[in-house]
Amino acid sequence: MKKARLVVLIGPTAVGKTSLSLALAKQLDAEIISGDSMLFYRGFDIGTAKPTRDERTVVPHHFIDILAPTASFNVMDFQRLAHEEIGRITVRGKMPLVVGGTGLYIKALVEGYVFNETSGDAVYRERLEALAREKGKSYVHGLLHEMDPQAAARLHVNDFRRVVRALEVASLGHEHISERRAATSGELFYDAYVVGLRRERQELYMRIEERVDAMLAAGFTEEVRSLLSAGVPRDCPAMKGIGYREMLAYLAGRMDLALAAAEIKKATRRFAKRQITWFRKMPYVHWYDAAQGESALLEKICTDIRRSFHAG
Repeated sequence: MKKARLVVLIGPTAVGKTSLSLALAKQLDAEIISGDSMLFYRGFDIGTAKPTRDERTVVPHHFIDILAPTASFNVMDFQRLAHEEIGRITVRGKMPLVVGGTGLYIKALVEGYVFNETSGDAVYRERLEALAREKGKSYVHGLLHEMDPQAAARLHVNDFRRVVRALEVASLGHEHISERRAATSGELFYDAYVVGLRRERQELYMRIEERVDAMLAAGFTEEVRSLLSAGVPRDCPAMKGIGYREMLAYLAGRMDLALAAAEIKKATRRFAKRQITWFRKMPYVHWYDAAQGESALLEKICTDIRRSFHAG
């Protein structure tokens, strides 16, 4: 059966994906599917650098503002919804363009991962959370290393929710979180052209600092304060994102605003570094230097995409 065509745009935070995605979507007559998990949550706008309403009017966007802040959402949910949306976009005669920085979501989608269905256990999760409070997240991560070394190597110690999920699967389901491709020959699940944006590291870090300063100037503090006033719990999934947890600490009086800003910048730099490491493990990514200027970059990418699909 002929595979559906798909274009994917990835890269670390602040590299310039949003601006390029709009221009690319116009050139390819595409609709954008967000592959950034934080953009799914309603009300979390400034701190996630969410595309503006005007930008979303120019090009149709999917999966933005689809979740309440308290909702749980995982890679299997994304994969299922994305497969369905790609089918609908293709039927309309448009090109699906997946844009984002959540590495596992993108990898699972384009490679067609098959996940197990082990159900969760609230008591077991609470026990692990208590262990983390008592002995630290590293201790819980060590438990995962004993039970499933491959999952432990894949998951960062601070990616606690997924560490707990992996332990649930290994302990309760006696199986591993599968990273098995649907197509075992090594082919991608889609006829996909994956564009990777990169910048020199110091330039990227400078853009991150500028972005955080712009967020604060745009009212990030007030956004978080308004979310709390609206009854959004401090411990809900969306509030654990970078930037939001630091602003919560500031609003609780545990740090001043200058320190909160510095902590957001530091956490974002670390996140960008992890993203770069993750994406480099995807051998099918076609890398482009984002510093060359959007016009030249867009022309080069579109030419390469059309050449690739024509050859296919």
